[in-house]
Amino acid sequence: MKKLAIVVTTYKRNELLEKLLDSIKTESPWMVVLVDNDPEGGAAPLALAFKREMEKKGVRVYYERQEENTGGAGGFYAGVKTAYKLGAEWFWLMDDDVMILPGALERLSKWEEKSPMVQGSRLNSDGTPFYWQYRFIIPLAIPNPFAAKECSPFKPANTCCFEGVLVKRSLVEKIGFPDPRFFIYWDDTTYGYLASKAFNPIVVPDLILQRTRSINNLKLRGNRRLNSTSDLNRYYIMRNRGFMMRYMSLFGDYDPLLFGLGTFLTFLKELVRIAVLDRRAKAVFPLVKGWADSRKVMKDKSWKPAWSIQKSILEKK
Repeated sequence: MKKLAIVVTTYKRNELLEKLLDSIKTESPWMVVLVDNDPEGGAAPLALAFKREMEKKGVRVYYERQEENTGGAGGFYAGVKTAYKLGAEWFWLMDDDVMILPGALERLSKWEEKSPMVQGSRLNSDGTPFYWQYRFIIPLAIPNPFAAKECSPFKPANTCCFEGVLVKRSLVEKIGFPDPRFFIYWDDTTYGYLASKAFNPIVVPDLILQRTRSINNLKLRGNRRLNSTSDLNRYYIMRNRGFMMRYMSLFGDYDPLLFGLGTFLTFLKELVRIAVLDRRAKAVFPLVKGWADSRKVMKDKSWKPAWSIQKSILEKK
């Protein structure tokens, strides 16, 4: 795959990051961009050792320490932007809590002519298949909980996950870089939604990554799981629906009633998560605050897309 850059975002999880960097050593990317959201540069020693080893193999490595924690969204914005400026043709995005399975790039490379956005399959930390909702119910702005778990030989997707998505330069040229204002959550969903307006993203059955962080969860039917989350996540799950609404409005996909129903269903899901897994009444407050702040985003008359979206895409609405 020509000029492929692996873009990694990390924040104070060196133990997990080390596993990911070790797994990258088994592949042959053109470049690795490591964005450290720790202002103190906690990942710098690991990055330096990794850089020395990889550059002996002819792989360029760039370490970027952020002045403040910009979240996954800000990290991927910075990393993709750097790789783009340096001439990368493909961008393989991943958080620090995964590791690459041997031969993953070879398996992904067979799809490069099929689509400019390819999402491979993953494993949970315990080795079981990870279930991902690759279809986005646009009027409700929620993932489709009934998306088929089988995706062989491939299936069309209208969303993506920055946990292993492969993106072509031509796509970035059309829809811009990831929007850093999301901080965390829904940023990749929205990026995949935008991509689907210009291209045909796909999800493929080839296993490429395994999660390395164990999360408290409730096993549901089949491969589905309800994972525990943090109060910070809860806030952005609700707040960032405001950003989703603004992007959907650009394409005439925003219906106030249906979007409102989707927001209510999202809130209910989070209440269930709190009741079943987290069991903390105070965890409701970040949800309520996030919902209130989403309304501020929706009413902000000065709001604009973070980056230029080519007019040709908007004309397709």
